[in-house]
Amino acid sequence: AELFSFLGATQADRWNELLARSGNDAGRAQRGFVQRLAVQLDARGTVDVLRHGVEDLGVSFRLAFFRPASGLTPELIERYGKNRLTVTRQLPYEPGSTKTLDLCLVVNGVPAATAELKNRLTGQSVEDAQRQYRTDRDPNNALLRRAVVHFAVDSESVSMTTRLAGNRTRFLPFNRGHDMGAGNPDNPDGHRTAYLWERVWQRDAWLDLLNRFVHVEPTPKGSKARPVVIFPRYHQWDAVLALTGEARDSGAGGDYLVQHSAGSGKSNTIAWTAHRLSSLHNAADEKVFDKVVVITDRRVLDRQLQDTIYPVSYTHLRAHETRSVIAYAVFCLK
Repeated sequence: AELFSFLGATQADRWNELLARSGNDAGRAQRGFVQRLAVQLDARGTVDVLRHGVEDLGVSFRLAFFRPASGLTPELIERYGKNRLTVTRQLPYEPGSTKTLDLCLVVNGVPAATAELKNRLTGQSVEDAQRQYRTDRDPNNALLRRAVVHFAVDSESVSMTTRLAGNRTRFLPFNRGHDMGAGNPDNPDGHRTAYLWERVWQRDAWLDLLNRFVHVEPTPKGSKARPVVIFPRYHQWDAVLALTGEARDSGAGGDYLVQHSAGSGKSNTIAWTAHRLSSLHNAADEKVFDKVVVITDRRVLDRQLQDTIYPVSYTHLRAHETRSVIAYAVFCLK
């Protein structure tokens, strides 16, 4: 219902064209489109489908409209506002079973994320949510396989994974950090993990994450392996937003330092920052930077940055149907 409400509100002319090619049989057109969408989700992945849409019977459809870099085109802003983001509680996800998922986050009818919620007051914690994903969630289930990310949550801590693999499932912390260490700070207004639904799952932030942060590493040609999906850790997401927010408000010319520990994702933080700075506009819809240059004095990191930045920039080109972009960013790594 959400899928076809979105298509009707944003692409009615294209839907009418598909309907005509389906013999003006609405039921046939909807069934055929859902089947086509399912095939494309499995073949290309949810991220690519949301960013680039699908084609059915020669008619192309967008599955999401993301916020444009500037407000210079009112039509794009209007389409962005018609995205339908919903949350389903206790979602039955497995045919023939009574099992349910605590939460499923859905974008225009396409499931994008799941979450298992635990309450420490009842003796359960984030570790129990992780165990549930590892031992009681079939990684081959269609919805679980297609979801971009899975969150394990309690009132104190959050972790996430982009791929379920039974007992081999690897969760990464998705916490804010506290006193230069792990965990989350006290929250006088509620749970320590309230930032997850107040900031990360907030409508604009969530669409931005799906559009400009989530990175899918391409598999070698001929490989049958599933692509690796990279979802930013909280500290990466927060650092990129802090840098770009400051540059948007204060303009060019500032000096900033981001300190990353070993293995905490420096290359991705740099790539995401460079990508966003290349299209950053201020409140007056003026572009902040003409060029961005990446400078490094470490050969290993230099190659790693090339391998990281190029796919992120390429995804940006496809998503915005742009023919050419010069995108670089300035960093000095010690």
